[in-house]
Amino acid sequence: MRIIRSICAYKVQMFLIFFILEAFTLCGQGLNTTWLLGYFNNRGRITFTDTSYNYVTEIRKIPFTDTQGNISDENGNLLMSSNGIFIANATGDTMQGGGGLNPNLYTDAHKQYGLTVMYGNIIIPMPDDTNKYVLFHQTGSDVVLASTEIYYSMIDMSYNSGLGKVTSKNNIIKTGTFGYGLTACKHGNGRDWWVFSISINADSVYKYLLTHDSIYYMGSQYLNLTVSQGWAGQPTFSPDGNKFSFATGYGNSSSGNWYHDVRIFDFDRCSGMFSNEMLVPLTADSIAGFGIAFSPDSKKLYVSSWQTIYQLNVDTINIPASLKIVAVNDSFPSPSPPFYTDFWEMYLAANGKIYITSGSSVVDLHYINYPDSADTACDVHLHDLHLIGVHARSVPNHPNYYLGRLVGSPCDTLTSVNDLTEHDFKFSLSPNPTNGSIKIVYLLPQNQKGVFEVYDVTGKKVFSYHLPQWSTLQNLDLSFLGNGVYQCLVRSNNYFVSKKLVVIK
Repeated sequence: MRIIRSICAYKVQMFLIFFILEAFTLCGQGLNTTWLLGYFNNRGRITFTDTSYNYVTEIRKIPFTDTQGNISDENGNLLMSSNGIFIANATGDTMQGGGGLNPNLYTDAHKQYGLTVMYGNIIIPMPDDTNKYVLFHQTGSDVVLASTEIYYSMIDMSYNSGLGKVTSKNNIIKTGTFGYGLTACKHGNGRDWWVFSISINADSVYKYLLTHDSIYYMGSQYLNLTVSQGWAGQPTFSPDGNKFSFATGYGNSSSGNWYHDVRIFDFDRCSGMFSNEMLVPLTADSIAGFGIAFSPDSKKLYVSSWQTIYQLNVDTINIPASLKIVAVNDSFPSPSPPFYTDFWEMYLAANGKIYITSGSSVVDLHYINYPDSADTACDVHLHDLHLIGVHARSVPNHPNYYLGRLVGSPCDTLTSVNDLTEHDFKFSLSPNPTNGSIKIVYLLPQNQKGVFEVYDVTGKKVFSYHLPQWSTLQNLDLSFLGNGVYQCLVRSNNYFVSKKLVVIK
C-alpha cells in the first residue's frame, strides 16, 4: 500500500509564498504549460518555459492526488482543470456547472483530495471552435477495481467573462470494464482527435473520435498480447504520434510476487489502428509500476517501476535488446520518514524534460534532464526539484496539442484549415516597431524543431535562436541591434516564413 499523507501528518515550517495569479500567467508557452501541485494546505504550480520552469505556491480550491487534467490557452494562461471530482476555472474554484462529475460512491469517497485514478481525465480542444473544450473522464468503482463508464463533458469558455461554463456533463460514451487511464492523439487530418481507453485486462483498446461536430464511438481493437490480471497506468503516445505504449503490472505486496511489462505499438493516425505489437518484460526488481513517457524526439521510451527507471530505444529494430536501467530509487526521505521518494508517474513537460512523482506525499520530485540521450547520458536527477508544499502522484495528462497533419497521407484532406498551411507557422512579432525587446509567436509543423534568424539590410545574419518544438512563444532581447529595418525568419523542416522588423530606440 502506498502512503498518502493526512492533513495532520505534516505542516510545512515555512512562510507561505503567494503570488497573485496575474503575476505569472504569461510565463508559459502554450496549451501544455501548467502543472498544478498539491492536495494539502500549501498548493502550487509549475509553469514551463522553453528550457526551464517557474515554481510558485498559490491559494486555490482544487486539490489533486492522481487525476489531473488541465489546459491553458496559446499564451500559457491556465483555462481550467479537473481532479475527477469537479471542473475548476482559472481561479482554481468550481466552474459554473462544474460540480458533480463521475457520480458514484467511489467518487464520493475521494471528494476531499481528488480521484486516485491516474490519467483519469483529459481535456481536448473542440476542433474548429476556439471557445469549446471536451473533458473525457472516468472514475473507479466500489464493486470492481476498474472504471465502468467512459464519460465526456462539454465546456464553453465564452461564458462568465472567460471563466467558462460546463454546458453538458457526465454524458456516457461507453460502458464496460476499463482499466484506469485515458489518452489521445491528433488525427492524421490535423484537426480531429482520437481518444482511447483500455480494457481492464489490457487485451483491447476502445476508440472514440472527436470531430468538429460530434463524438463517435469507433469500436474496439484486440491487441493480441498476453492478458494482464489487472491494469492501471499511463497510456501514452510518442510526440510524433507514430508510437503508443503502456505498462502493465500486477501482483501481491505481501508475497512479493509482482509482474511488470511494457507494451509498444505502431499507430496509424488515419485509421486509428494499432500494429506491430511488442511486449517487453521488466524484471530487474520484480516490482510493478505505472510511469510511462516518451522523449521529445519520440525515439526513447521511459518506463518506471516503483524502484527502477528503464529506457528503451523504440527507433531500432531490436527494441528489447535496447533495454537499459538509467536510475534506481535510493529511498530518500522527503522530508523525513516514513515519506520517501520512489517513482510513480512520469510527465514529458513543455521544456523537453521528463518529471517523475512519488507515490507518497513528498517535497522533492525527480526529473530526466536530457531524455533524448541514450543510456545514463539522459541524466536522471533524483529528488532534485524541491517544493515548498507536499505533492503526491499526479501529473497532467497532456497530449501533443501541436501535432500537425500527416502530410501526404490518405487523410491529409483538410487544406482549408488555417492551422495546416505549410509555410505559415502562425508567425507573429510584437511589438513592431520595437526598441529591442520582442515577443515571437509560432507553431512548428509536425512538432519539428526550428530556428529564428534575423538579417540586416545587407543580408548578413546578425542573430540566430533555436526554437524548441514544445514551445509556441519566446521573449527575446534584441537590444544590441541598431536602428533600422531587419528581416526575421522562422525556418523548420525545409520551409520558412519571413517578416520585417523595425528597430527604433
